[in-house]
Amino acid sequence: MQSDRMTRHGVTPSILNAAVSLRRGEGSRVGADRIALLEALGEVGSIRAAAERVGLSYRGAWDAVQALNNLFDAPLVATQAGGKQGGAAELTAAGRAVIEAFHRVESELAEVMQRLDKGLAGAPDVGRLFWSLGMQTSARNALRGTVARVTEGSVNAEVALAVAGGVEIVAVVTRESVAALGLAVGRPAIALIKSSFVVLARGEGLATSARNQIRGVVQARHDGPVSSEITLAIADGKTLTATITRESAEAMGLAEGEGVTALIKAPHVILAVE
Repeated sequence: MQSDRMTRHGVTPSILNAAVSLRRGEGSRVGADRIALLEALGEVGSIRAAAERVGLSYRGAWDAVQALNNLFDAPLVATQAGGKQGGAAELTAAGRAVIEAFHRVESELAEVMQRLDKGLAGAPDVGRLFWSLGMQTSARNALRGTVARVTEGSVNAEVALAVAGGVEIVAVVTRESVAALGLAVGRPAIALIKSSFVVLARGEGLATSARNQIRGVVQARHDGPVSSEITLAIADGKTLTATITRESAEAMGLAEGEGVTALIKAPHVILAVE
């Protein structure tokens, strides 16, 4: 697929087509579609209005914003809850910087692809020479952080990842994985957690076997016929999403602004590195 910036520059490769897609490790990608959403947000100041402008559902745009905020060290979009109206949203300095950087990469890529096209003109099966190294994950939560400590055992190791102000996520992985991934204090890493692995509970300091107890505030709730998706704001613009039964969401009275604790077993956390 050809990038919009390449088309605007009048570069139309006859053999090679490319689109800019940035990714940190196995985290969510940042492509032209999400940059367009950020640009629209910067202009209209609302996730709902920006979604309409770029042809997304409000839910799709909201999920994209949360994924972007979790992917970067600082949030790209500052949001304010607004119920059915979608709330206010504005780009942060980091968000504006990402847009500028993306377009710079896009422009450079256009020139590179033009040179490659000239050099490879007439070469057979050019498409086989290029393939994507990016990986996608089914995990709903991808939180980037820094390894705070590694405690090794005889077979497994406990790795604590600092993902936001005062918030750590602990994972239990094999010692071989620690060595293979080069996990050491100060090393950036990404915690991948399926939303179905996140259990929600009321109260703090609960007696439970779950190694991770993360306090948060309900930022959004999306109900389906059977399940509800609950997104918690934890710290520094980061969010954590849980999928629970709708019956449980009703019984717990989960609504925007309610405080709740997310429980996650350490073996359910997968670590990835760049």
